[in-house]
Amino acid sequence: MAGILDSVNQRTQLVGQNRLELLLFRLKGRQRFGINVFKVREVLQCPPLTNMPKSNPYVRGVAHIRGQTISVIDMSLAVGGPPIENIKDCFIIIAEYNRSVQGFLVGAVERIVNMNWEKIMPPPSGAGRYSYLTAVTEIENELVEILDVEKILNEICPVATEVSADIVSDGEMQKDLGERIVFIADDSAVARNQVKRALEPLGVQTETAKNGREALVRLREIARDDCRTGDITERVGLLISDVEMPEMDGYTLTAEVKADPKLASLHVILHTSLSGVFNQAMIEKVGADDFIAKFNPDELASAVKKWVHCD
Repeated sequence: MAGILDSVNQRTQLVGQNRLELLLFRLKGRQRFGINVFKVREVLQCPPLTNMPKSNPYVRGVAHIRGQTISVIDMSLAVGGPPIENIKDCFIIIAEYNRSVQGFLVGAVERIVNMNWEKIMPPPSGAGRYSYLTAVTEIENELVEILDVEKILNEICPVATEVSADIVSDGEMQKDLGERIVFIADDSAVARNQVKRALEPLGVQTETAKNGREALVRLREIARDDCRTGDITERVGLLISDVEMPEMDGYTLTAEVKADPKLASLHVILHTSLSGVFNQAMIEKVGADDFIAKFNPDELASAVKKWVHCD
């Protein structure tokens, strides 16, 4: 127990400081990629894989690890590249996204680096592999690409976004919100659209931002220009924020919102594919009102109703 608490304390030192740890890896060739260490359970030499009939072509097979059957996704195939060869000499990154555990087949794993989110930038616009990126950064004068894993997983197994009829039918959300909007901050276009689709049947109007810094600037503009009293809740009923975002993460965004007198009354739900023992300590440190793991549309809609009704 002491070891777990020490680990929590070490991790929470990063919270509100806009920092993250990236595990660096390669697929094929020299290009480096990164994944947030918070999502990684372990890294293993690729074990024997069992082929599954009629599985998605990106899934190279399943592995039996510590009593659990885990699908192994070829990350190179998933982003439009050639398949990874000689898999017995490769590695799998066991990671937890959106309430499930997956294995990502990669060519090589390098090391962990500690970085500031301010150095994590939005990807260049364009087609091809860049459509699978949520961010890029530079390490040792080399570009590191951070993949949109939520998009990859949604292509393999699309996420349902329909809200149950009993949640939609009561009409309380529209009455409580009135003309106010729900603001969504998330670097993944797939995730932003999932939230919007879940809330649309409830009659909720939304505005979105691609990262924490963009969201903070826009919220301050709304408070300054659109609110008679300067209190953001005249126009925004709730903020739903991802945690991992370029330039400013969701924890730092929440801390900035709660520290700003014109924004402090805004309820904040952190909505993220991150999970694990650290989350409760983190959300308490930055002052978030709620934490919802992606992606369950009924849970999200119920949380939105709860916090909008609290106003």
